[in-house]
Amino acid sequence: MLIERSRNLSARIGLRSFVTGQTPLPSGIGAPAAAGMRWLPRAQSVRREGRIYGRVGDLEVRMATAVRDIRRAQRLRYQVFYDEMSATPSLLAELRRRDEDPYDSICDHLLVVDRAAAPSSLWTSGRSAHVVGTYRLLRQDIAERHFGFYTQGEYDIAPLLKRYAGTHRFLELGRSCVLKPYRNRRTVELLWHGLWTYAREHKVDVMIGCASFAGTDPSAHAMALSFLHHNALAPEPWRCTAHPQLYQRMDLMPKEAIDAKAALKVLPPLIKGYLRLGAFIGDGAVIDHQFGTTDVLIVLPVSNIDPRYFDHFGAPDEIRSRIASDV
Repeated sequence: MLIERSRNLSARIGLRSFVTGQTPLPSGIGAPAAAGMRWLPRAQSVRREGRIYGRVGDLEVRMATAVRDIRRAQRLRYQVFYDEMSATPSLLAELRRRDEDPYDSICDHLLVVDRAAAPSSLWTSGRSAHVVGTYRLLRQDIAERHFGFYTQGEYDIAPLLKRYAGTHRFLELGRSCVLKPYRNRRTVELLWHGLWTYAREHKVDVMIGCASFAGTDPSAHAMALSFLHHNALAPEPWRCTAHPQLYQRMDLMPKEAIDAKAALKVLPPLIKGYLRLGAFIGDGAVIDHQFGTTDVLIVLPVSNIDPRYFDHFGAPDEIRSRIASDV
């Protein structure tokens, strides 16, 4: 996602759902029950398919195929969220230098790897993948069998899920980030390739997740938040509201006082990208003190995406055909 987590392109890429270090759950309203949560196993294999979704030069976008892949993604997340940004790690997270939580064990992990930059090892044959970008993906059927969506900790999404039960499949996007030297169009497009193909393969109808502004003072983003509220607020059938105890007003300026061009200029690039695709914004922002961000909810019905988007990123079948021809 690309960065945003500025969960800002200048600071990180993507929609996100932050959790702190080894703390099993956020303490906010609506956090899922902790019962049954577990961390990643020590075994080196996971159930994910090792599908390669795209290549550009030495960069490759694919799904994580082993626990070691997820560990690399967790180390990247730590580097971006904690070392580069203002998040405060738990003692255990700082010791391990990994951003991890129980959701990692049930999510699929989309990776961008740079094979040219991967260091070789005396203990492994060849060169291992150097993870430079990642997305964490949680499908609704998986979430319902375990502990729900992480987004529920900040926003009341239960009515939305109930409203479209049986007709729409939801996918939560989270923990997205890109290593600083790779924050460019090529890496972002690879992430979009992978995300879009994954969504189509699993017949996803709606993508949800939290996008972030840097800092915990909503007034510092008054124009951008107000622009989103007045121009991109989700219509009632798609609207979700931040939990009352977490709710921060977004309409900090009247609509007539907003300079649309100036507002768009200061929006995090990822949020602008989702708006272009047809995404809606939830009602109210949420301050994430742990990660030092101001979050907004993104709701993106796949049906809103302009078919012309395929002209640039490629339809899923076309992407798979291109990759197969290169293997």
